[in-house]
Amino acid sequence: MTRFANKTALVAGGGRDIGRACALKLASDGARVAVTYYGSAEGAEQCVAAIVAQGGQAIAIKADLTKMADALNAVEQTVKAFGQLDVLVHVSGGLIARKSLVDMDESFWRQVMDVNLTSLFNLTKVAVPAMGEGGSIVTFASQAGRDGGGPGALAYATSKGAVMTFSRGLAKELGPRIRVNSVCPGMISTGFHDTFTKPEVRERVAGATPLKREGSSEEVANLVSFLASDEASFITGVCYDINGGILNS
Repeated sequence: MTRFANKTALVAGGGRDIGRACALKLASDGARVAVTYYGSAEGAEQCVAAIVAQGGQAIAIKADLTKMADALNAVEQTVKAFGQLDVLVHVSGGLIARKSLVDMDESFWRQVMDVNLTSLFNLTKVAVPAMGEGGSIVTFASQAGRDGGGPGALAYATSKGAVMTFSRGLAKELGPRIRVNSVCPGMISTGFHDTFTKPEVRERVAGATPLKREGSSEEVANLVSFLASDEASFITGVCYDINGGILNS
C-alpha cells in the first residue's frame, strides 16, 4: 500500500510495542520513518533494521522528549534525513509506577506529567512549524483517560485525560492545515501490562470485553495509519477508543 508515498513520519517512542508497530506499519504503507527512543535503543535499531530490510528508509534518534532541545533535535534530524515532515505520531509515555494520592509526592506527579504531557507539548511545539499543508498528528491517550484508570493510576489517568483535551484544542488551532486526532487504547498486549498489571486482572478485563481478548499492537497501528492518512481527511479533533468494546464514549 502507498498511503504515505513520498511522505515522512516521525514516531516518538518507536523502540517497543505499540510505537514499534506504528513505525513498521507506516513504513509498510510507504512512509520514510524516523523513530525516537530513550531507554529502548536496541528495540529502535531493530525497528529501523526491519524497515530497511523491507526496502524502506528509516533512522533512529535518541531523545528525552521532556527536554525541548531533544525534541527540536529529533525534528531537525528527521528533516535533515528525509527533507520534510508530514506525519507525527507521539506514543512516548508511561505509568512510571502505581501510586495512590497518599503515596505520591510532588516529584512523582511532575514526572508522570512530564513523560506523558510535557513530552507531547515539546514535540508538537517544534514539529508543527516543520509540517506542511495536509499534515497529520496522532497522539496517544488511554482508556484510563476516559474512566480514571485502575488502582494507583491517578496521575497517569489525569495526564492521559489532558492529552485528549490537548489534542482536541490543537485540532482547532491547526485546522485546516494539519489534522490532530488521539488514540485511546484499552487492554493491549504490551510490556506496559506485563510490568504494571497482574495476570489475573488482565484475564478478567479481557474476558469482560465483547471480543473476549486483549488487543495487539498491530491492531492499534492499523488505526493510527488510517488516522494519519488522507483516507481520514475529514476527521480531526477526535479521540478514538480501541478497547475491544469494553468502554465506548
